[in-house]
Amino acid sequence: MISNAIVWDVNPMLIDSFVKVRWYGLMFAIGFLVGYKIVDKMFKKEGVPADWIDKLLLWVVGATIIGARLGHVFFYAWDQYKDDPIKILYIWEGGLASHGGTIAIIIAVLLFSVITTKRSPLWTFDRLVIPIAFVGALIRIGNLMNSEIFGHATDLPWGFMFVRSAEWHYFYEGQACHPTQIYESLCYLALFGLFMWMYWKKNAQNRPGLIFGVFLTLLFTARFLIEYVKNPQEEFERDMILNMGQLLSLPFILLGIGLIIYAMMHKPLTGVTDKKE
Repeated sequence: MISNAIVWDVNPMLIDSFVKVRWYGLMFAIGFLVGYKIVDKMFKKEGVPADWIDKLLLWVVGATIIGARLGHVFFYAWDQYKDDPIKILYIWEGGLASHGGTIAIIIAVLLFSVITTKRSPLWTFDRLVIPIAFVGALIRIGNLMNSEIFGHATDLPWGFMFVRSAEWHYFYEGQACHPTQIYESLCYLALFGLFMWMYWKKNAQNRPGLIFGVFLTLLFTARFLIEYVKNPQEEFERDMILNMGQLLSLPFILLGIGLIIYAMMHKPLTGVTDKKE
């Protein structure tokens, strides 16, 4: 046993009585509340219709939950659900995949743009990804509180011993592991700060696709690299050169690079930020 390892023995339940509240759910709720306020402030600054924010919230919340659940089912655990598909609905048992949530949010924004804004989807993406980075940081803290999605064994002084995790006891008992939830959360917070600076200080939203492109490129590059020290989510990934998370990250990285090139090849828009509808 490593003497300087951090023994992580946190109860995933914040309140465990007749009312049950999980840390993960609380982080999710705080993220969406703060995200709502950020988007609302941006929309008010730009003078867009007041009801757009509520409609966008409904699209994004629904897409996040449904997409992340289906992403887990089809990308990671189809063998587990194919014979008993009703369990796909048992979301309280856990099992969400961020790549599935990302795909669903992209589809939701496309529909929101066609139905509501009548603008290019890039207009929405460039604003929406700013709070999404913040929400992602809080969700990874929720994963930490659940003692899940951690990394390989490590001798580094900040290694965690996830004593409430059955997976840790089976594969790593007595060893410290990379707290990859913290790695990802810090990356997402740094990106959130970068995007706030790009929007509020540099008016990067006037180059459609730039903020969204930087988001996809940097977030999924960070995710790709962290996967090298992350424990596989499913057993079939153990013998893969690139695991499922890395393979799913590559298309988003390429799309992000393409959007950055597209944005920089066009002159920035003028007089857009404060335009009234």
